[in-house]
Amino acid sequence: MNRMSPAISSRGRDPSVDVIFTVCRCFHTCRIFNGIFLRIQVGAIISGVLFLLLLLEIYIYLTTGVCKSTKKMNGKTVIITGCTSGIGLETARDLVKRGARVIMACRNTDAATKLKDDFARETGNNDIVVRKLDLSSLKSVREFAEVINREERRLDVLIHNAGTAEVFRKKLTEDGLEATMATNQYGPFLLTHLLIDLLKRTAPSRIVVVASCLYKMASLNLENLNPTGSFPAYLYYVSKYANIVWTLELAKRLEGTGVTVNCLHPGLIDSGIWKNVPVPLSWGLRLIVKGFFKSPAQGAQTSIHLAVSDEVNGITGKYFSDCQETPLTVGVQDPAKGKKFWELSENIVKLQSSDPKI
Repeated sequence: MNRMSPAISSRGRDPSVDVIFTVCRCFHTCRIFNGIFLRIQVGAIISGVLFLLLLLEIYIYLTTGVCKSTKKMNGKTVIITGCTSGIGLETARDLVKRGARVIMACRNTDAATKLKDDFARETGNNDIVVRKLDLSSLKSVREFAEVINREERRLDVLIHNAGTAEVFRKKLTEDGLEATMATNQYGPFLLTHLLIDLLKRTAPSRIVVVASCLYKMASLNLENLNPTGSFPAYLYYVSKYANIVWTLELAKRLEGTGVTVNCLHPGLIDSGIWKNVPVPLSWGLRLIVKGFFKSPAQGAQTSIHLAVSDEVNGITGKYFSDCQETPLTVGVQDPAKGKKFWELSENIVKLQSSDPKI
């Protein structure tokens, strides 16, 4: 006679098996619900981030300074350096629309010529000139200034917009200068000297220097103004610090001439840098850039304001952001530093006795 094992139920299955099956089903169900909850949480986080970015976009739109001047610039001549992209391009576009004679001073004359044709077609203003200028080359600066002084009868606004930044690569110019400092500071310093007489003859005239709030992250070592051994990315900050020190000293030296000079922070600009970053890193960078940075057109507003607005008539030696005068840190305003920096810069750019004096 066969007897069932005590471990086997009357239904022929161990009760522990049912328990195990039940636990497994519960565990599986929990995993499903956990997966659903996780997706909901991730979706909520993404939605929250997108909502915050939308709020930031609205905030930036509402707080970004806008040049409210509708002033026309017919009969005025403006030089803009580095205007084939970014805020320089948008500044040039705006001034062409206002009727100014715009001289596009650029390294890439092919790109500038194409933009010239585009601007003329958009605005009907054909008074646009393209001139070759490489601010990292003292020779190029002198050649450019010679042409301008020979061919132009007036210069109402000189906008120092061009800028460069080397992140890792150390680079020297043909003159033995560190490339970032040469392009962002010493080239403009020399160019201003060489064009100052034309600016004075056209007075009231203006000089606009595109600096940056990033100057706050740097200082200026007067013992090493050609820092060829420094970390390249940091030198961009140094060059912006130098821009402001120079602007303040230049304003003092131009008092009573009718030529004003002011500098500005354009804001953090969406220049499309994320396009050169590989996926998936570019996704995060794109969100940051789109959420926090201005468009080039927005970034150009303060440059345009300082170039055209009657609100800044006679104002000189000031720092602007979002079309409003903004305080500077104490250190960058040191007059002794400004005077010494000027004197040393004259030697760096090899200023000649026959050059105009400021």
